[in-house]
Amino acid sequence: MTRADTDHTPTAHDALQALGALRAEIGKAVVGNDQAVMFLVLALLCRGHVLLEGVPGVAKTLLVRALAMALELEHARVQFTPDLMPGDVTGSQIYDPHSTEFTFRRGPVFTNLLLADEINRTPPKTQSALLESMEERQVSVDGKPRPLPDPFVVIATQNPIEQEGTYPLPEAQLDRFLFKVDIRLPEREDEFRVLQRHAAGFDPRDLAAAGLRPVAGAAHLAAARAAVAEVVVAAEVLAYIVDLCRATRSSPAVQHGASTRGATALLAAARAFAWLNGRGYVTPDDVKIVAVVVLRHRLQLRPEAELDGVTAEGVLSSLLLSVPVPV
Repeated sequence: MTRADTDHTPTAHDALQALGALRAEIGKAVVGNDQAVMFLVLALLCRGHVLLEGVPGVAKTLLVRALAMALELEHARVQFTPDLMPGDVTGSQIYDPHSTEFTFRRGPVFTNLLLADEINRTPPKTQSALLESMEERQVSVDGKPRPLPDPFVVIATQNPIEQEGTYPLPEAQLDRFLFKVDIRLPEREDEFRVLQRHAAGFDPRDLAAAGLRPVAGAAHLAAARAAVAEVVVAAEVLAYIVDLCRATRSSPAVQHGASTRGATALLAAARAFAWLNGRGYVTPDDVKIVAVVVLRHRLQLRPEAELDGVTAEGVLSSLLLSVPVPV
């Protein structure tokens, strides 16, 4: 980012160009996963948090590190382990023998972009330490609230196949994530390109050598969020969002459907997607494109449905076909 880029307040057009450059910059380190990159950008626009789920070795952590390096924002990483304590994340009071007073030492949560790596490896007590931070954008210690920086986004990763020594996230915390993004194994062509890069000397531990540089910052995000807030949503589209979320609650395969928070999250994501694609209004197609990623982690299936192989994605795909779409 040049000095000239920071000497003026970015316009909405500047922000759109910067976010386009951000996606291209991440591509210097991460091959494929274009959809995951798009949803990370949408989360930044919506002030939302993201849960990345995938088997080991599919570049979940690399993706977040590349995003952090391409943003002119503070970032921190916490490796969640079974012995991690809440104070290790939020911070704690430390006794100063010189002043004979307690002072607050800030934890890694006081940043703009927090990577919570393998979040399901830490006990619920530590997982819940993030709840207030994610919802209220603050940390309370000894009854005193301390605001977090703006923007503040949590990107958490977890492994879906290894259950030993893990603690599944409770529904209340899952609901705080705007998106749950599945990171799948790459297609053959993408995997070939990954190996080509490594054969040419690419080192995922040295992203600076790959040419990554900051191309967007807090001012660009602020301008983008202001523009997203101006995106028009017709009453018919609002009704469509409501009908989709209500349909999840009446599906015979679902024990608990999407809450009203899920509906507001779907609205926010659809508006951000519309703006990112150059439109000042939301269409039903915008809602359809983001619906599965917004809602799938908010559905709790009935045990008998899970035994029959029903998935949240399958339920949502059926509902997107059956719920009437406004003209």
